[in-house]
Amino acid sequence: MAERPGFVHRPERHGLVGPFSGRQLAIAFVVVVVAVVGLVAVTTPLGNTGRGTAAVDPRPTQYIIGPAPQEGLRPGDLAPELAVTLDDGSTYQLADLDGRPIRLADLRGKAVWINFWASWCPPCQQETPIIRAMAERYREAGLVVVAIAVQETSPADIRAYAERYDLGYTIGFDASGHIYREYRVFGLPTQFFIRPDGVIASVGKTVDEAAAVAAIGAILP
Repeated sequence: MAERPGFVHRPERHGLVGPFSGRQLAIAFVVVVVAVVGLVAVTTPLGNTGRGTAAVDPRPTQYIIGPAPQEGLRPGDLAPELAVTLDDGSTYQLADLDGRPIRLADLRGKAVWINFWASWCPPCQQETPIIRAMAERYREAGLVVVAIAVQETSPADIRAYAERYDLGYTIGFDASGHIYREYRVFGLPTQFFIRPDGVIASVGKTVDEAAAVAAIGAILP
């Protein structure tokens, strides 16, 4: 009778943790780390939100329309009249949409907010409701808003825009750009808040309601 082979007992292989090998555990760890990093990246807001950093200005960025002047008008300067003497000796006078001249001399004793803007300018469009509201709120208190439209095709286009949005304040059409160059403007919108004596109190770019209320309060008669 043939001899049967004996049993050979081999010890059962055990992993580092239960039935898992070290290689399997390493792969699982890498997968978990990648998933966590991806989740953090997806859920973290863009930008630096840490405490101690400067607050981000929520107002829109000014639209640049030309090179910055070496020195612009500053608070304390007398606001230039809305008329320019040309090289040929003639005078360019800013007029409203009906052709009537707009003169700062006629507005002495009033607080004047000059707003350089354009109907195609996104930040100008965003602040138009604020200007309209401020013009209505402070009209009886002595505020006059003069919005000077630049780089537009015709007064008719501006009139259509003003009628569409019920803009009841004075709008001038600076077709040639003489006035915005006289005021050394290089971006839209640009604001000049002028005291009743004709002196510039503050100069700004875009405004929100809080900034507008503060600037107006400083120039009201």
